[in-house]
Amino acid sequence: MTGPALPPTHTPYDGSSKLFAIGLRPLAAAGWIEIDDTYDAQLREKRRLYAAHEHLVFVAESGTEDAQAEVLALLRAHLAEHFPERFRQTCKGIAVAGHPALTVEAMNALPPLKAASLLVQEDLILMRRGPDGWRLAAGSLCFPSSWVLTEKFGRPLNAIHEPVPGFGPGSRPAELIERMFDRLQDQAVERYNWSIQADDALYHPLSNVARIDRATSRPTRFPDGDVAAHAFMRVERQTLRKLPVCGDILFTIRIHLDPLRVLAHHPDRAHIAASFAAQLGELDAAQLDYKGITADRDRLVVLLHAMARGDVTPPET
Repeated sequence: MTGPALPPTHTPYDGSSKLFAIGLRPLAAAGWIEIDDTYDAQLREKRRLYAAHEHLVFVAESGTEDAQAEVLALLRAHLAEHFPERFRQTCKGIAVAGHPALTVEAMNALPPLKAASLLVQEDLILMRRGPDGWRLAAGSLCFPSSWVLTEKFGRPLNAIHEPVPGFGPGSRPAELIERMFDRLQDQAVERYNWSIQADDALYHPLSNVARIDRATSRPTRFPDGDVAAHAFMRVERQTLRKLPVCGDILFTIRIHLDPLRVLAHHPDRAHIAASFAAQLGELDAAQLDYKGITADRDRLVVLLHAMARGDVTPPET
């Protein structure tokens, strides 16, 4: 018999990270990359996605090879220093304990950014400054949160964020993000984003056309009405780090996915669930449509209020 489900590692919906806010914070170098007990499963899923959908999950402009190699070198050094039980640096590359398919020879045969992506749970996006601002010049995105890498490839930041309510071209948040990218120095920064989905899929793409259709039709995510059984909290831990040699910016995205019902186990359950419900209640129509929860917001709020009161039985698995 398994024990009780563990509470989430990160809970930005507790009010510490508001949706549709920039919310960047300084990040200590040692905390740049996260590795937890889902590492092996997520690395296997990355390899599966590369085999099935490589053209959808990896892109790179010609001329980014040196920047990709810089990312790989930084990760190799960081992982060997901070996770020596799992990673061993050699003169030829890096060896990953428990993953015999990731031989040094096999990794060296890959584009450097793809090789780097197979070392960590994070997705890796390379941003480069050009005449139109910072653009997406290369990336490995195996675990997208409702977007498609190929639709954003080569596009500048303001175009990438165009669908986000309040963040489109010419908006103050768009100008602030561009300025933050320009001013980013050696200090890495992090932010959190979060959403609700109705399954445990890490690979969660959504095209612009599908997003518009979803916003128009406003379907429920939970046709059987059982939100407690099917809702998952998807947390994105995002970091930005300027590459010291080439000057490009590495954007990392680490996905944490937990059933909503495990909040009932959290020692600070009442506060977190009440704050979560309050934030969902404050979203306007455009924000609800963007997140795809217009039809389900009220049911989610009812469930969270019940959790805050202790009326939801904690799950055992």
